[in-house]
Amino acid sequence: MKDCNQCGKCCIKYGGEDLSATKEEMDLWEIFQPEIFEYVKGDEIWFDPKSGNSLKQCPFLEIAPKANSLEANKYTCSIYFNRPEDCRLYPSLISEMVRDECEMIEAIDIAKPKQAQIKLDVLMIDSR
Repeated sequence: MKDCNQCGKCCIKYGGEDLSATKEEMDLWEIFQPEIFEYVKGDEIWFDPKSGNSLKQCPFLEIAPKANSLEANKYTCSIYFNRPEDCRLYPSLISEMVRDECEMIEAIDIAKPKQAQIKLDVLMIDSR
């Protein structure tokens, strides 16, 4: 399994209406991170604070600056340390990574999914 190359596929695919946050996260944002909480509407996340419309992409996903204009885009999360649990827990399964065409997956991971799952669990231990 390769290291994450910040391709953004997971955030782009799931960063909009497929994402949720816990009540506790939203309560903490309301108190300590109002700049995040302004994108909350009711018990759902990522709504335009002005229009109230649901956003199709996470408002905190950013394209990292490039040293060379020919480089592929790399993505960062401006609320990484305060991101929702859904984000912290992804990916949890090798099958998710294969389905989502994660660029971390290598042929050996597909051939030996149990070993790959163990690697993934070790990689994600600080995130989960």
